[in-house]
Amino acid sequence: MVRDDDLADVSFSMRDRVAVVTLDRPEARNAFTGAMGESLGAAYRRCDEDDAVRVVVVTGAGSAFCVGADLTPRDETFAAPTGRHFTSSPVQPPAFAIRKPVIAAMNGHAVGIGLTLAMQCDIRILARGATYGFVHVRRGVIPDAHSHWTVPRAVGFARATELLLTGRHVDADEAVAIGLATRAVPADEVLTVALTLARDLAVNTAPLSVAISKRLMWASPALSADDVNRLETAMHEHVMGRADAREGVLAFLERRNPEWSLSPTRDWPDDW
Repeated sequence: MVRDDDLADVSFSMRDRVAVVTLDRPEARNAFTGAMGESLGAAYRRCDEDDAVRVVVVTGAGSAFCVGADLTPRDETFAAPTGRHFTSSPVQPPAFAIRKPVIAAMNGHAVGIGLTLAMQCDIRILARGATYGFVHVRRGVIPDAHSHWTVPRAVGFARATELLLTGRHVDADEAVAIGLATRAVPADEVLTVALTLARDLAVNTAPLSVAISKRLMWASPALSADDVNRLETAMHEHVMGRADAREGVLAFLERRNPEWSLSPTRDWPDDW
């Protein structure tokens, strides 16, 4: 398991089964670095493998979420890649691939890769007064981090085309209105709102059920209706009649918090 002191440009904490991963370069408004990408991926792996983690919240230190790539190298910022291992998605695994819900608590500006990485999360909460934009084409590159897949599925093809091809900024309220995010709140409330949601998920939702549903949600655009029905049927058969299916009903009827026992790691469906 990755240790906290193994992380660079990212910090990690956990309380009440909620992991908080913080992009931690406040002096640079959390401008993205290679070290940040490696650390964020390591933190995601830690959360995926640790059953003590029920929900992940990703946020930024200071007044910004992430203002995009670190431009310190100036005209060499986007120099031609060297070596055989270049990828346009530098955080591995991406947030959508881990088996825990990932909430982006976007406490301030998020542009470029700061926004495309947030689009890999399951839920996004934005700060009013901040700006958001896929500005890559205005910097001579193209949108990254699976954004040609994540953005159309969130907002539809027509809106995605406008956002990705123009690189224009949107504010939080417009972003919510078009489907880039689910909520817009004052900046100083973003983390509180995210943690409240995360703690509700951590207590009241069955971890294995959430993990399976998340995997189906992210896979569904590439599947036919029959494929989805086949997988939903198989996954119902995987969870029905087991401990959590009994516990969820009893906890509701007895008006108490559920005690979930199935695990996304121990009880994950074979070959899936």
